[in-house]
Amino acid sequence: MQGVSGRAVSPGPNGMEVAMVAKLTKRDFMRLAGLGGVVFASRLPGFGALALAAEEEFYFVQLSDTHWGFTGPAINPDPEGTLPKAIAAVNALKEPPDFVVFTGDITHTTDDPKERRARMAKAKEIIGTLKVKNVRFLAGEHDASLDEGAAFKEYFGATRYSFDHKGVHFIALDNVSDPKAMLGEAQLAWLAADLKGQKPDQPIVVLTHRPLFDLAPSWDWATPDGGKAIELLMPFKHVVVFYGHIHQEHHHMTSHIAHHAAKGLMFPLPAPLSQPKKAPIPWDAAQPYKGLGWRDVEAESAEIKISEYPVVAA
Repeated sequence: MQGVSGRAVSPGPNGMEVAMVAKLTKRDFMRLAGLGGVVFASRLPGFGALALAAEEEFYFVQLSDTHWGFTGPAINPDPEGTLPKAIAAVNALKEPPDFVVFTGDITHTTDDPKERRARMAKAKEIIGTLKVKNVRFLAGEHDASLDEGAAFKEYFGATRYSFDHKGVHFIALDNVSDPKAMLGEAQLAWLAADLKGQKPDQPIVVLTHRPLFDLAPSWDWATPDGGKAIELLMPFKHVVVFYGHIHQEHHHMTSHIAHHAAKGLMFPLPAPLSQPKKAPIPWDAAQPYKGLGWRDVEAESAEIKISEYPVVAA
């Protein structure tokens, strides 16, 4: 499938537009045919210099902000349908991903601890229908901020951890268990210790819920001490951050570190500071599931490629 390519334009940082270059490999084409959706493998300006030297080619799927337990027909009249639809789409991929990661807000917030656990149990049951059994979880503030992650840990495990996969070092950070969205000194010390054993040219992928940089602090789209984490990561040549929380695709660079936000699976949110108040975008009956989606991330040929998929009506 050489030579199959196209171009699209996506909102970039601070309202700028970022050109996205698509090149479909044979595997991309087979997955595209299976889903019937539109896929673009994106590269940011300067992104090619990232050169992630994975030991083997692999890809993983990122899903985010499923908000199980949310209700609001004007925002999403199918609140119990979007997560199963996304899982069905992942299960339909011609080649399974190496793993799947949920980058937070698996459930919608509730003050009732019993209901919180009931939502987590149901979400975990639905996620259990994934054919891929290697699933990683991050907490979102809806999951963890009211009890410092206690219920989340019962159902989904640790809120911070690291692992290695085919030559890439993955780090999951928790910037939600603290009600002030802080990473905290203890976690920053843990991160410094984790990075101490890594070589400067080690490919590193950071997974988090909130952005580590100040995207829109007045909208709670920031991590107050996220700059300290970025500072610890700065000496490493090949770092990418994948996060959720803002319910839309967004790309940003802090020096050589690329940050990529994923779409949500319950409702989209407006572009950063594009209106006076942050609020979910109402459901468009003419374009159901508009703005909802998930992505896969592929380490191939010494670079990372991101493919975006929409939620498709049954």
